[in-house]
Amino acid sequence: MIPLTPLEILVDNDCGIDLPLPDDLKTLYGRLQFPPFGGRPQVISNFVTTLDGVVSLGVDGKSNGDEISGSNRHDSMVMALLRAAADAVLIGAGTLRQSPHHVWTPEFVFPSLEGSYRTLRARMGKQKPPMCVVVSAGGTLDLALPVFTAGKAPVAIITTAIGEKEIRKESVPPAVQVIPAGDRETLTIGEILDALLRLLPGGNIFLVEGGPHLIGQFFDQGELDELFLTLSPRIAGRDSHSQRLGLVAGRVFLPERLLTGRLNGLRKSESHLFLRYAFKGG
Repeated sequence: MIPLTPLEILVDNDCGIDLPLPDDLKTLYGRLQFPPFGGRPQVISNFVTTLDGVVSLGVDGKSNGDEISGSNRHDSMVMALLRAAADAVLIGAGTLRQSPHHVWTPEFVFPSLEGSYRTLRARMGKQKPPMCVVVSAGGTLDLALPVFTAGKAPVAIITTAIGEKEIRKESVPPAVQVIPAGDRETLTIGEILDALLRLLPGGNIFLVEGGPHLIGQFFDQGELDELFLTLSPRIAGRDSHSQRLGLVAGRVFLPERLLTGRLNGLRKSESHLFLRYAFKGG
C-alpha cells in the first residue's frame, strides 16, 4: 500500500493547547489543539458529506461514510485521530442500523496507526479505548451486534425508562451499561450529556458521529462546540423516491435562526477538503 502523505495545511487557527500527538500523527495531520480542559467537556462532531451535502446514500449495504468519501484514507485517518482523542463516541440508533458491523474504535477505521493512537491516549491519561455510547430513546437495538459483543471498547446505551424496559427484554452483554436518562418518550441533549458525565466524570472530549437527527439536536440546543467536516468531491443527488439525508435532519434554523460557524482549520488532500468550524463559544 502506498504510504499516506501529510495533509496540506491551508488554515490552522490557534485553538488552545496542543494535544501530545506522536510524531507520525503530527506529520500526517499537523497540530491538533483544543481549549484548556476543565469544567464543561468539549463536544465535537465529525462527518463527511458530498459536494451536494449528502451524508448517507440511504441504500442497504452502501449507507456508511466510505461510500460518501470514496474510501478516502485521509478521512479514515482523521476519523481515527478524533476517536483517539475522545473519551466517548456518540452514535444514534439509526447510525448503528446503517453500520451494523462497525466498532467505534480508532483502529477499526485505520488499523495501521493503532499503536500511535494508543500512544496518544496514554499521553492524554486515557487508559481505555473511547467508550461507544449508543443513544436510543426507544431501546429497539440488536444486542448481538459486534459493538456490544466484541469487547473492543467500553459500551453504554443511553435511553429512556421505556427504552430500558425494551432493552431488558433481551440478554444484555455483561460489559454493556444501560443508562436511563429520561422519563419521557424522547431524550434531550441535556439529559444525554448529564448521563455521559455520570458515565465519564473526568471526560473532556465527547465526539458525536451521527446521525443527522442526533447532530441536529446538538445544534438546536446549542451544545456543539466544533464540527470537523470532510468535504468529498462526489455528487450523490436526490430524487422523490429515495431519502438521502444531509448533515442535519429534523431541525430547521434559517431564516428564523442563524447558526454560523467560524472556520478554524482547513486541510487538503488532492480533491478532499478537511474543515474545522467552531460553534457556540468555542
